[in-house]
Amino acid sequence: MADNDAMTETTALDDRWEVFDRWGPYGLLAMSTLLAWGTADVFGMSAGERGACGVLIGAAVVLELRWGRRARTLSGPSAAGGRHYAARWTLGFALTWLNPLFAFYAVIGYFSTERLLPRRLRRAGLFATAVSMAGSQSGGLPPDNGLGWALFGALFAANSLLALLFSHFADLEEARGRARLETIAELERTNRALQQAVDENAALHSQLLVQAREAGVADERRRLAAEIHDTLAQGLIGIIAQLQVAATVPDPALGRAHRDRALALARDSLGEARRSVHNLSPAALADDKLPDALRKTVTEWGERADVRAGFTVTGAAEPLHDEVAATLLRIVQEALSNAARHAGATRVGVTLSYMGDEVVLDIRDDGRGFDPLAVPARTGTGGFGLDGMRARAERVAGAFTVESEEGGGTAVSARVPLVRHDR
Repeated sequence: MADNDAMTETTALDDRWEVFDRWGPYGLLAMSTLLAWGTADVFGMSAGERGACGVLIGAAVVLELRWGRRARTLSGPSAAGGRHYAARWTLGFALTWLNPLFAFYAVIGYFSTERLLPRRLRRAGLFATAVSMAGSQSGGLPPDNGLGWALFGALFAANSLLALLFSHFADLEEARGRARLETIAELERTNRALQQAVDENAALHSQLLVQAREAGVADERRRLAAEIHDTLAQGLIGIIAQLQVAATVPDPALGRAHRDRALALARDSLGEARRSVHNLSPAALADDKLPDALRKTVTEWGERADVRAGFTVTGAAEPLHDEVAATLLRIVQEALSNAARHAGATRVGVTLSYMGDEVVLDIRDDGRGFDPLAVPARTGTGGFGLDGMRARAERVAGAFTVESEEGGGTAVSARVPLVRHDR
């Protein structure tokens, strides 16, 4: 905002100078003409001098008209600007020579050096204008006697010194203005680069989410294939084996026992099939936010498994991106499944913590525990479940850790970035 104000202020100042350069010479010439004509008798101007003034005034008007049309095509000091400055000074000096009050027109030389003359000629232009000013202030040119020349010299020195001081201050202000504009330009370049980086990050974020969804689909297929192999396929093999034995055994009671076992295996397989379908898509998030969905999941699991299960939320809950919420829900479901199948726990606690720019999910149980380093990947307690949970967390740029020891229970933790729903 400050940079915009500075640029607006600089532009407004340039516009005011442009107006002065265009109309100022006419106004100063008109004022000088009125003052000179009103004091012509005081300064003893002859008819010839008055005629010469009229010719010079007309030449000055023509000069300004021609320059006004040409100046629109130029920007900054130029050779044409130097010639115009010299012609304007010549006319101003001649008019001041005829009547000292024409110095009001000649004084414009102080204001136009920076816009008309190159840097190497600016001091010369200031000294030339100081000659006209000193001649006017000393009573007119040429001085009448030695005292007049001394007064002219002193006034010329004073005018030159003041002109140099003002020129120095103008140079400092110009340098400050250039540095300011360069800073503004650099800030604009930086802002454009930052905006480009933000746009690129947004595009990359969208791409990563698409890849995460695709990877999630592939992972779900692998998980479902592993569960079918580990549960449904083995259950069907057991059912077939029990039915084959029941069909060949001569004892009816023994055959009935094998059929009962086949029926029990079929029920277990049906339950596993329902669980797999339930876990295939996070239906729990269809109607509830993540905290409510997790609370229901933990409560229902505790009732089903006959385990004391508690759920806690810490921090200010925020709506998470669908992919992040689904990831955390899957991790809880997998952790609870592991606890039911392997831990033998009596208590399970699930905590969801909103911590600034990340979300932390902790699942702890008081079960039998295990040695994570001693369990081969994708087998037993450290099997597909732990690998799947770790893969899920890493897909959304998170981290997954496991802490457990034999007889000391198990704690798993997933830490993921807090990506809000509206991003």
